[in-house]
Amino acid sequence: MNFLRRRLSDSSFVANLPNGYMMDLQCPNNSMSSPVSPATERKHLQPPQPSHSSSTGTSIFSSISSAMKQTTQAAAGLIDHSVSPTPPVAQKPKILLVIDDAHTDWAKYFQGKKVNGELDIRVEQAEFSELNLAAYVTGGCMVDMQVMRNGTKVARSFKPDFVLIRQHAYSMALGEDFRSLIIGLQYGGIHTVNSLCSIYNFCSKPWVFSQLIKIFNLLGPEKFPLVEQTFFPSHKQMLTTPNFPVVIKLGHAHAGMGKVKVENQHDFRDMASIVAMAKTYATTEPFIDSKYDIRIQKIGSNYKAYMRTSISGNWKANTGSAMLEQIAMTERYRLWADTCAEMFGGLDICAVKAVHSKDGKDYIIEVMDSSMPLIGEHVEEDRQLIADLVVSRMTQLVITAGSMPSPLRPWTPQVQPASVRSQTRPQLGQLSQSRPTPQGGPRQPQGSQPPWTNAPPQQRLSPQGQQPQSPQSTSPQQQRSPGSPHQVQSATGSSPVQASKAGVFPPQQPRPPAQGRAPRQPSPTETSMQQATPHPHLNKSQSLTNTFSLSESSQRGNANEDEAKAETIRNLRKSFASLFSD
Repeated sequence: MNFLRRRLSDSSFVANLPNGYMMDLQCPNNSMSSPVSPATERKHLQPPQPSHSSSTGTSIFSSISSAMKQTTQAAAGLIDHSVSPTPPVAQKPKILLVIDDAHTDWAKYFQGKKVNGELDIRVEQAEFSELNLAAYVTGGCMVDMQVMRNGTKVARSFKPDFVLIRQHAYSMALGEDFRSLIIGLQYGGIHTVNSLCSIYNFCSKPWVFSQLIKIFNLLGPEKFPLVEQTFFPSHKQMLTTPNFPVVIKLGHAHAGMGKVKVENQHDFRDMASIVAMAKTYATTEPFIDSKYDIRIQKIGSNYKAYMRTSISGNWKANTGSAMLEQIAMTERYRLWADTCAEMFGGLDICAVKAVHSKDGKDYIIEVMDSSMPLIGEHVEEDRQLIADLVVSRMTQLVITAGSMPSPLRPWTPQVQPASVRSQTRPQLGQLSQSRPTPQGGPRQPQGSQPPWTNAPPQQRLSPQGQQPQSPQSTSPQQQRSPGSPHQVQSATGSSPVQASKAGVFPPQQPRPPAQGRAPRQPSPTETSMQQATPHPHLNKSQSLTNTFSLSESSQRGNANEDEAKAETIRNLRKSFASLFSD
């Protein structure tokens, strides 16, 4: 800095500048002018007037001081070059379709909740009987809804982003079969809780019970006590049963419907005729004189266990009057819920029903999915847990969709930082500069090392610029010096525009040897002469370059520090060019 102050305060500094000094580093406005010959250019260059030399030196010194300050801050990373953020765009809310009856207003449980913390949720609620849809390959699923609100018929059409199913899609007792809507949602690629695959599989209770048989065979009767059950595809096989009394279940029904207790063989034959008229399948299981029923429900990661005791004298504990009580959640109950939750690819919401007999044994009889009724004193808490679970699943979908490429939303190119780009390819201005030796390594004399045999850096990136490679792991053919023909060609041919913009001319490189000939090693005399003679393009600004180099620059062995230093020098040279051109 003292050197610059003395030099710039000298009145003869600008007058003594040689003709054409740093003409290759003119500002872009001058570079766009029409080309002229060197002779004509010299005629127009007039030396500065002596009367204005003092003021010129002072103004140049102040300008260079501010330029050096900005350049130092830019090299230290204190100046933010990022583009100013664009104003946020209002995003459309996510549409959640809740399939449930009108007794539960699900909109209040999702009030104030946001998907991924930024997207609002618009709740549409209807029953299966009030819905119709059309699904397309690329257009998704369009749902038509016709509901009654306060005596007024409301019709809407929308594309749901997520669906919460809280109703049975199929029930033989009520004559309701909405499996076609489940197929339409699956066709349109709509995500639901529980999954559409599990909901479609739960449309047949014997099919679900077959999954329980697999768990029973896997865990054994001690850990997973499953009730004995017999399946009859039609009435023709219903001839007799080994033990009485038995419970006959007809088809697919819920809430205790389609279940009959049979005491003897004659009643069993009568029930077979009923099965023939119903044209459906039937299952039989031994009647268990129960003390109470057990229900273990799982909503996400929340578990609850309930005990239900009939007080009306009915053998069906879920029919008539019953007393409900929450009991402790044991590890055995947790095992039942966790193993059943793995069916059909996973169940976010499920419940396991079991019977505790008077002899102290437990028997698992059924598994329910997301359409299970909520019971107990914690119904509001359970609904809130379901709402939180749905928001969590919707957030996962948004995050997953944002990290996966799509034909409708291609990848946005990511700009590599300057430090990463500098490590992937060598800079032209650094090819003629020798790199400092690593710390702890032997230091070679300056006179015995030619400029084109500089040691490669200790760590460099692969051609993809992702995985660093050490010199020990590469072959001798892959370890090329910075001045090798292959590397010079890739450096000069890959980014000529960047070299012209930076105003740095590539140094003269040695001519590559002919094929079949070994490169001639220079003698010590030639080596000393080459080092003594500076480069013709660098001799004019070599003094300034050496002046701004710090005293501790010889200790830098990192490529990032070298790049920062080179970037600082280039910025200073641009500042000099713009100041001197004026």
